[in-house]
Amino acid sequence: LRSPVSHMAVLAPTRRCFMRMRASSFFVAFVAQWQDLENTLQTSSQHAPPVVIDSALDPSKPSYSSAVPTLFRERHGWCPYSERVWLALEATNAPYDTVRIDNTGPGRRPSYFAGQTPQMRWPEDGRVQGESMDLVREVDKRYGNEGHRLYPEDMQSDVINKAREFQNIFPSKSRPSSRAAFLFGWSGEPLWKSEFESVLQKTDELLASTSASGPFFCGKSFTAADVAWAPFLERYAAQLPCLHEGLSPRDDAAAYPHLHAWFEAMEHSVPAYACRVRGNPSSWRKVLTMAGYGNAGVPPAVVERMDDLGMEESRPQTEEERRKNQALWDDYRSTRPHLANTPSAEAGGVVLGKR
Repeated sequence: LRSPVSHMAVLAPTRRCFMRMRASSFFVAFVAQWQDLENTLQTSSQHAPPVVIDSALDPSKPSYSSAVPTLFRERHGWCPYSERVWLALEATNAPYDTVRIDNTGPGRRPSYFAGQTPQMRWPEDGRVQGESMDLVREVDKRYGNEGHRLYPEDMQSDVINKAREFQNIFPSKSRPSSRAAFLFGWSGEPLWKSEFESVLQKTDELLASTSASGPFFCGKSFTAADVAWAPFLERYAAQLPCLHEGLSPRDDAAAYPHLHAWFEAMEHSVPAYACRVRGNPSSWRKVLTMAGYGNAGVPPAVVERMDDLGMEESRPQTEEERRKNQALWDDYRSTRPHLANTPSAEAGGVVLGKR
């Protein structure tokens, strides 16, 4: 579950109780604690949540809905192209089911799925469509509304052009990797710091072109251009500080003021992104230490820098941060009645459902 609040805080009382248990009564107390937690998190909602199937755990062919589309996205949330479509669906508040697909190796995919993620199965005719930005455009056609379109009529060409600029600005000679996209060359070494600085500077300049009207790629409105860029900038914000000293696209407001403003706007004024789709920075850093992410080994100093950043993120929330995050959550769940009242309760419910 991705959310803006430290959702495991709700589990802290249970953990403390476990520590006080005697070994002889551990099992009985364990069951009782789960029941206590379940009672605590019970809600009065009678609304069923959307269907989410993990095909690695349940490889049987699903019974597809005849009313809502089905998104096939990468199982772990690593695929940035899947994240584009996921964000578009959430931003337009589209109804959809999800089938999660394992991209990590042969033999783990269900027999009914072929090709790459993301894909969408449309309910009216069973047609399956791929290519992330084509899907974003189709989602907007079907579910965008006058209050918020991803391709607004009065700025469609600007949205399309800004989305396409991603291909011109991000490094073209980097090795493909869903977990560490646009970070490493084919030699297995991280790209030079100067290459990343060039990418960030050009991105900042692109944002500056419309900054007078707002912080997003097309000014005041969150659009498909932001959807196109968000998964990759999100990963850069977490991962670049681990690779090169003094490289922080998220927090260096002096070097990249418009990028800084864009991150702030995405994280504090786009509830669908902040409350559901945005990845955890700590998780993005940890994948750098995993085998097969696109480099030849853990780069020097990565783990040390990772630990330093993790210490800052692990601090307790201030009351002001908690209040702002709850306001974001309230906005997000206002059109999703199946969700719990707080991010912590929602996370606790997910844990209970998987125990």
